[in-house]
Amino acid sequence: MPSRITCEVYDGSPVTVVRLRGDLDLGTMRTVDSALEGCLADQPDALVVDLGDVTVRDPLALSVFAATARRAAGWPAVPVVLCAPPPEAVGWLAQSTACRVVPVRHDRAEATRVANAAAAPRLRARLEPVAEACRRARELVTDACAWWQLPEAVGPASLVLSELVGNAVRHAGTPMRVTLTLRRPHLHLAVADGSPASVRAGSPDLRAEGGRGLMLVRELAQRWGSAPVGDGKVVWAMLPAN
Repeated sequence: MPSRITCEVYDGSPVTVVRLRGDLDLGTMRTVDSALEGCLADQPDALVVDLGDVTVRDPLALSVFAATARRAAGWPAVPVVLCAPPPEAVGWLAQSTACRVVPVRHDRAEATRVANAAAAPRLRARLEPVAEACRRARELVTDACAWWQLPEAVGPASLVLSELVGNAVRHAGTPMRVTLTLRRPHLHLAVADGSPASVRAGSPDLRAEGGRGLMLVRELAQRWGSAPVGDGKVVWAMLPAN
């Protein structure tokens, strides 16, 4: 009989808690990965994974939590904390990469406190796919960098975010959700739109008038990428925030 696992999501804003029940192995880890990815798509301030009702059938399956934490570090820049692991999993976690990437706490209350304390300040806005959206994106960066005292980040962050927004205006043509997050040592910029079409930094002809937006993002950002979100996608970038 195949193993089974369930994922119960509790949106206790600002911290989302996912309670797992059942057997965790190489088969069910895909279910867990999908559930955690769905939680990240909602851009919580922090994510706690409760392992109190989990039986770990294969230690290799614990790698799903390290993968989730690494993905969350790029976008949506949220801390991930594990709690209440079963006794047999405590040693495995300590020996695995998961424990080096994801904090582990004794119970949910303690994990929630740790996650909440690690949550980063954010600025969110909804923009329509119009020409003025790029100007509004630059204004958001100016406001955020003033609040967070990051004067040196205004120039590069304004350029990167306006290019991400402009790309969504030109190619997605849908309303978009813009998020700026300060999770030191990085400033995270993200634009989610309603188009599932993938993006990539191209290599336009030198005589072309456009097509260089994502090339600029690639050159200015320390990391950047995209991920599917619901029926659309998010494109994100990380810049230094010294």
